[in-house]
Amino acid sequence: QVQLVESGGGLVQPGGSLRLSCAASGFTFSTYAMTWYRQAPGKERELVATITRTGGTTNYADSVKGRFTISRDNANNTVYLQMNSLKPGDTAVYYCNAASRWGNIQYWGQGTQVTVSS
Repeated sequence: QVQLVESGGGLVQPGGSLRLSCAASGFTFSTYAMTWYRQAPGKERELVATITRTGGTTNYADSVKGRFTISRDNANNTVYLQMNSLKPGDTAVYYCNAASRWGNIQYWGQGTQVTVSS
């Protein structure tokens, strides 16, 4: 059974940090690119950061460049999103996504809420 389980969300003040984790099981994690998406209320889901299968290449949305870092641990089937200098505009539900090499197989986690507020 395929599972992606996000954790680490919560309430944080502006300027604070959070580290999200996504634990994967039920598929060969190291053969999937991993991506974090987010969806704010009333807005479409948007890509935040993505990392290739080996972790050699990462890409970020312009809005998070320099503040967020995506990483993965293939030995432990986990992908992370380190979020620093958080802003109220980062408030959203954050989702973990796994995509096969050709993108024809995708898995989604259930999401974790991140709220940035004073």
